[in-house]
Amino acid sequence: MLLEVEDLHVRYGRTHAVAGATLSVAEGEIVAVLGANGAGKSSLLKAILGTVKPAGGRIRFAGAEITQAPVPQRIRDGLVLVPEGRRILVSMTIEENLLLGAGLRRDRATLPREMDAIYDRFSNLAARRDMPAAVLSGGEQQMLAIGRAMLAKPRLMMLDEPSLGLSPLLVDRVFSLLRELNGGGMAVLLVEQNTRKTLELAARGSVLELGRMVMAGSAASLLADEGLQRAYLGAG
Repeated sequence: MLLEVEDLHVRYGRTHAVAGATLSVAEGEIVAVLGANGAGKSSLLKAILGTVKPAGGRIRFAGAEITQAPVPQRIRDGLVLVPEGRRILVSMTIEENLLLGAGLRRDRATLPREMDAIYDRFSNLAARRDMPAAVLSGGEQQMLAIGRAMLAKPRLMMLDEPSLGLSPLLVDRVFSLLRELNGGGMAVLLVEQNTRKTLELAARGSVLELGRMVMAGSAASLLADEGLQRAYLGAG
C-alpha cells in the first residue's frame, strides 16, 4: 500500500474530531472519504499531511513510518494536499502561486517543461500568468490549486472538497482532470460531499460520521447501499 492510516485520532481540546480512523490507498488508486460537514474529513487529511498532530494512531507512506515526520518531508516524499477553499495567494501572480508547489523540490531541471504542460492544460491560466490570482474565478482558482499541487510531483494527491462552490460544468471538469491524472499513475484520496460523482470516480470509499469510520467498501457497494442512499443521495 502507498498510504496506510491505522487507528488515527485527532483532538482539539475536548473535541474528538477523528476517532480511530483506518484507511489505505494503493499505488494508482482513487479512494473517497465521504461525510457531512463536521464529520472530521478535513482533520483527517490535515493529520495525514502533518499540519495537525495526531493524538494517536499510525501513518505510513511508501513503506515508511511518517506519523511524526515534518510536513516538508511528507511533501518531498510525494504526499500533497489541495486544501478546502484552495488557499490561493491572491496578491501574488498566477505563476508565482504555481511555483509555490515546487518550493520543496530538489529536482528542478524539468520544472520549465512541467510549467509549460500545466499552461497547455489550463489555457485560462496561461493567458494571465503574470496577473494577480485575484482575477481568477472560483473554478480557475481550483485549477490553479491543482496545478500548484502537480508541481510538487505527488505520488498521492489529497483533495478536500474540490467541487465546493463550483458550477456543475466546472465540477465535471475537476472530476475529469482527476480521472486523467489518475490515468497517469497518480493516486488520489478525495474528500467530497458530492457523493454520487465521487463514488463513480473512486475504486473504494469510506464514510466518516462524527469522527468515526462507519462504513467502508468498494465504490459500487457503497452506491448500492440503501442507508447511504437515504443519508447522502436523497433516495427513499
